[in-house]
Amino acid sequence: MQLAMSGGRPDRTPFMCQMSIGHMLQQLNVAAADFWCDPRVFADGLVRLQRQYGFDGILVSLHGHDPEWRQNIRERFPTDGGESIRWNDGSVTFFPLDDLPHHTPVSEPEPREIDPSLIPKEIDYIPVSQGLHFHVHPKHAFDILHRVRSLAGSDVAIHAEVTSPFDYFLDWLGHERGLMVLIDDPLTASLMLKKFAAGVAVIADGMCREDIDAIKISSPFAGAGFLSRSHYEEFILPHERTVVEAIQRTGIPAYLHTCGAIGDRLDLMKRTGARGLECLDPPPIGSTDLEEAFRILGGSMFVKGNVDPVNTLLLASDAQMREDVCRRIALGKKYGRFILSTACSIAPHVPKEKILMMRSIVEQDQPRKRTIFGKKAVHRHDT
Repeated sequence: MQLAMSGGRPDRTPFMCQMSIGHMLQQLNVAAADFWCDPRVFADGLVRLQRQYGFDGILVSLHGHDPEWRQNIRERFPTDGGESIRWNDGSVTFFPLDDLPHHTPVSEPEPREIDPSLIPKEIDYIPVSQGLHFHVHPKHAFDILHRVRSLAGSDVAIHAEVTSPFDYFLDWLGHERGLMVLIDDPLTASLMLKKFAAGVAVIADGMCREDIDAIKISSPFAGAGFLSRSHYEEFILPHERTVVEAIQRTGIPAYLHTCGAIGDRLDLMKRTGARGLECLDPPPIGSTDLEEAFRILGGSMFVKGNVDPVNTLLLASDAQMREDVCRRIALGKKYGRFILSTACSIAPHVPKEKILMMRSIVEQDQPRKRTIFGKKAVHRHDT
């Protein structure tokens, strides 16, 4: 992994996919609420799946678990398709067996003000999706990284994750309102994004003090489906660069994860200074041709992708899938700095046999040597 990320030439293609929460639940046969909330169950599940699939690394997508989370439960009861928890404050979270949780507060929150001064300096939550927050316990913010490293050992790369300033911005105002503010009051939008970038940089700096190998910056709404190139340059690039610089000044590489259509802005993403890009969704789910991406990036960034998780893993025949994966491996070997992965997350109901087939293709391309790819680069805090 480190050779691929740093520009070296590993003797086979590294292999590491991000898995959706739904896919992990389908594979692990654990209670959905336990997997989401409990640091021991979550860490154990990540390592079990890394070993099941032979991934060269693990993405730790949540951090800040409260080890005493069960004390906040008023009632826990089965629900059609999963289970639900009523918390002490009266809110209810439904935990499905194949998707992210759905949280229902006691009452709908009041719309937040469009005011940068109201944004806290210290961010204590992850804006997961559609109003779902994962609270970060201040005394246990990065315990999960230590736990996963202890379970996985030193020969597996550990990647942490932070959320982009733009995601926090959209979560703060709501998607429709947030996008309108970009147009109606771009100066205030930029000031708000600057505040969120500073907060995310603080989180990232804390992660860099742990024994990790890279940090993914999750920025799913920065593609052409939401923003024009000019808006990307104005509202995404400078603030993601702030986070990238905070990470990489410690010696740890940062990489960007943006879903969907990014083929028109690869040059702008390159200007963030990040060491790598993830996803690069191919048509029809995105707009990125892998070989063209390699040419645009010119060896300046590693690429992690870009197998279509829907049309290749769910819908294609085994022969079609093998051809598709082999083509990407060949391009990766041609241009270098490549990690084989699904473009975005492995979908919940992708059969495990498809992922095992990807691993088999990698192993057939070159005999597997586990000890090479897990070796960590020497970071500032290691010396």
